[in-house]
Amino acid sequence: MSAPKNLADCYAHELADSWSANDQMEKCVRDLAKAAGDDKLKQRLTKSAEGIAKHTQSIKKLLEDCGGSEKEHCKGMEGLVKEANKHALEAGIEDEDVRDVVIISQFQRMCHYGICGFGTAKAFAEALGKSDHVSELDRITAEIYDTDDNMTDLAERSVNLQAKHA
Repeated sequence: MSAPKNLADCYAHELADSWSANDQMEKCVRDLAKAAGDDKLKQRLTKSAEGIAKHTQSIKKLLEDCGGSEKEHCKGMEGLVKEANKHALEAGIEDEDVRDVVIISQFQRMCHYGICGFGTAKAFAEALGKSDHVSELDRITAEIYDTDDNMTDLAERSVNLQAKHA
C-alpha cells in the first residue's frame, strides 16, 4: 500500500492492517485453544477465534466499500503472535494451570491491540462521515471488550487461583 494522501487513505490502511492482524490472531488463538488445559478456557478461545473470523469478514466489507481489496501485513500483530508462541506454546510450561495463565495474558495482549486498531478506524470513519462503518466498528469493538472482560473473569475466578497452587 502506498503512503496515505488523505484521511480516507489512512482509514483504508487501518482496515487493511486490521484484516491482517485478525488473520494472524485467529490462527494463533486456535493454537492457544489446543494448548489450553482448562475446558472453559478452550471453549472461550475457540469461540473467540470464530468471532475473529466474523470480524474479518466485516472488515473486508468495510474495506471494499472504501475501494480496497487487499490486506496489508500487520507487523504489530506479527510481534504479538511471536510473543504468544514463545511464551505460551514453545516455553515448555509443564503445569497446565500455569500455561493457562500465560495463554490468557498473551490472548489479552492481542485483544488490546485489536481494540486500539478498531478504535482508530472508528475515529477515522467518524471524521469521514461513514456512520454505517462507525456502527459496525462499535459493534466489533464492544464484542472484543466483552471477550476481554470474560477472559479476565475466568482468570480471576479460577485459572489464576489454580496456578497459584501449582
